[in-house]
Amino acid sequence: MRATGWRRIRPRSTAWTTTRRSALQAEQGADELVSTLVERFHRVARAFDVVLVLGTDYADTQFPDELALNARLANEFGASVIPVVGGRKQTVESVLAESRNAYRAYRGLGCDVLAMVTNRVDPEDREEIASRLATRVPVPCYVLPDEPALSAPTVSQISHALGATVLLGDDSGLARDALDFVFGGAMLPNFLEALTPGCLVVTPGDRADLVIGSLAAHSAGTPPIAGLLLTLGEVPTGQILTLAARLAPGTPVVSVPGNSFLTAEQLFSLEGKLNAATPRKAETALGLFERHVDTGDLLRRVSAPSTDRVTPMMFEHKLLEQARSDKRRVVLPEGTEERVLHAAEVLLRRGVCDLTLLGPVDQIRKKAADLGIDLGDCRLIDPATSELRDAFAEKYAALRAHRGVTVELAYDVVSDVNYFGTLMVQEGLADGMVSGSVHSTAATIRPAFEIIKTKPDADIVSSVFFMCLADKVLVYGDCAVNPDPDAEQLADIAVQAAATAAQFGVEPRIAMLSYSTGTSGSGADVDKVREATELVRERRPDLKIEGPIQYDAAVEPTVAATKLPGSEVAGQASVLIFPDLNTGNNTYKAVQRSAGAIAVGPVLQGLRKPVNDLSRGALVQDIVNTVAITAIQAQIPSRDGRTAGPTSSEKATDL
Repeated sequence: MRATGWRRIRPRSTAWTTTRRSALQAEQGADELVSTLVERFHRVARAFDVVLVLGTDYADTQFPDELALNARLANEFGASVIPVVGGRKQTVESVLAESRNAYRAYRGLGCDVLAMVTNRVDPEDREEIASRLATRVPVPCYVLPDEPALSAPTVSQISHALGATVLLGDDSGLARDALDFVFGGAMLPNFLEALTPGCLVVTPGDRADLVIGSLAAHSAGTPPIAGLLLTLGEVPTGQILTLAARLAPGTPVVSVPGNSFLTAEQLFSLEGKLNAATPRKAETALGLFERHVDTGDLLRRVSAPSTDRVTPMMFEHKLLEQARSDKRRVVLPEGTEERVLHAAEVLLRRGVCDLTLLGPVDQIRKKAADLGIDLGDCRLIDPATSELRDAFAEKYAALRAHRGVTVELAYDVVSDVNYFGTLMVQEGLADGMVSGSVHSTAATIRPAFEIIKTKPDADIVSSVFFMCLADKVLVYGDCAVNPDPDAEQLADIAVQAAATAAQFGVEPRIAMLSYSTGTSGSGADVDKVREATELVRERRPDLKIEGPIQYDAAVEPTVAATKLPGSEVAGQASVLIFPDLNTGNNTYKAVQRSAGAIAVGPVLQGLRKPVNDLSRGALVQDIVNTVAITAIQAQIPSRDGRTAGPTSSEKATDL
């Protein structure tokens, strides 16, 4: 999209929507109201390439002609329209009628209707509604099911609405969605049977048995609750609160003065709000939208003429969208790590891929419960107790027999989460693996070298980083694995990096970097790069490549025009291959820190199946991006899909 900036036009406050607008229309008429809004629109539009206008939602309005006014404004602005029809608690026939009427009404008033969105329909009716609308409305109709988590208030929102006092809990706990309300009155055994996942327990504050019982159940993950709301203004003793804090750290316990009946009346009138303070709801909403809306088609319908400009946010969005298009299962060996659990929740809410977490299952559940994380359908496996351990031990012993590995020794080795996860990938129980947030690079990739091995067409395993600059994405290789590749290996890195770039939508234009450009320099280091460039040209004459070339000549058109005029790569290189690890690693970190670039990676290439390593300082978004990349890599299987035997390349990578 050709947008250098976005601006939403909407009333600055509720007062403008009701009081000021009503007065203006009453005193000077609808024409003056429209004229004022059009003038405000064009004042903003002059400064931006794209303006998003949110029409009114017809809620709590005293204006009977809302639809006509919205349609008129759209026409005056020269804006296309995407009507959104609410379908919550409506029958199929009612939703169909509302959607068709909305389309006809806007079209009848002269609007350019690009598409329709029918929102919050009964999940069981979604397919039928979508199918029938497709034959009755001549524009795309995107039908989204109702999602309880979006309308569920958070514990924080409940506390604010009821004026509750927070006794225990952190920000993460208060951000949990209250998916249900369970009122405590029964004896503990019967009460525990009534608990549901994500429920808010409402009980008098003097029922210490229900307070401790609820938190104990939460700690065990059977089930995890949103928190406790204590009524009657009764506060448990300090001993009880101390025990509660130790049982379920972070889980909110709040107190209100009212009785349970009054509190219930207030609770059932609350509905969750999607805003900047509810990031989990935002992830859920985005995942729901991306699963049920053809975003590519919608983007084409609303876009201005596109350019090659790619921002970091655009690149990350494309990663998630591409991974979601053909969902794969990724195994995460570090299942008890907090950042991994947060990333897993984002990935599951966005529907990016299926996940398996490794580690002691009770610990994973407890940690997730303490963090208020819903792991949904995530598969949990403890390698130490898994029924797969015996078979994996036999498999690993067979693969490593030439190294003297026995089944007994292998039985101990495969209990390691990285070895277990790698064997899951090798045996087709997972499509890829991501580790390294708490493990070293060697601990993460050594099992892959031993078990998965290199592709038949790859000499070595290497890596690239996707460097997301302000307006483009560059591919850097190798910045993480090979310390001092020779010419053959450097050529292999270049060919692999070009394939990786193309897989992720970056047109490969390869620059083989050196301290000299063209024929201006000589010496062993330059000659190595020159030889590697010629080897790439022999192996892949279809690739655009230049080398040796200096960094400035590779990426800056004005420098390229002086040093290598006429080159189809110089000045516009997208894949930059460094002569050694020292140069590559320092350069990517310098660009990352000095230019504010987002570095995504390292992404390993050359393995038969995808395994990727994380930095031990990886942020949650870094983990999300790396998992998405791994899932995309898994969408293209190896050429023969067979396990490689010992090869010459194994000797170079067998640690």
